[in-house]
Amino acid sequence: MNTATQKAQENAAGAAPLWYAVRLRSRHEKVAAEQLRKLGIETYLPLVTQIHQWSDRKKRVEVPLFSGYAFVKFEPGSEVRLRVLKTHGVVGFVGPRWEQTPVPELQIRHIQGILESGTQVEEHPYLKAGQRVRIRGGALAGVEGILSSLNPDRSLVITVEPIGRSISIRIEGYEVEVLE
Repeated sequence: MNTATQKAQENAAGAAPLWYAVRLRSRHEKVAAEQLRKLGIETYLPLVTQIHQWSDRKKRVEVPLFSGYAFVKFEPGSEVRLRVLKTHGVVGFVGPRWEQTPVPELQIRHIQGILESGTQVEEHPYLKAGQRVRIRGGALAGVEGILSSLNPDRSLVITVEPIGRSISIRIEGYEVEVLE
């Protein structure tokens, strides 16, 4: 059992409100978040401003930082969980077997602080060592391999499987995408 889940269970008796991530229908994030707010549920939908271009114009548009997700805050074990799940546009809670897993308050505050500072930010694929990735753009575009480390000089291991040999390259400064 992870520490966040333990903390939630310990808090269930005294029940300080905790943040939880909810999965929302794609392109319904703002509507679902507004409905949750109207139900009196503390909701945080981090938004970023992007410039979208159509053939005839450009427009500044606020879009969710994490497409398909929002955060709600309530006391563990309260009836609010069921109200959240019944809200139009809510798919479920993020966590094992659709059980809600608390999101640390500090992480929510960090996201809020970064967005309030005006720092340019965009969603990035979640990367972890051992994932198969492909480099996008630059001289190494299309190179695939296993991400071997997440230190500042992120390394990509390219394996020549038939001969059982590998090479390692630094990919700092390159954009990578996770391969399924």
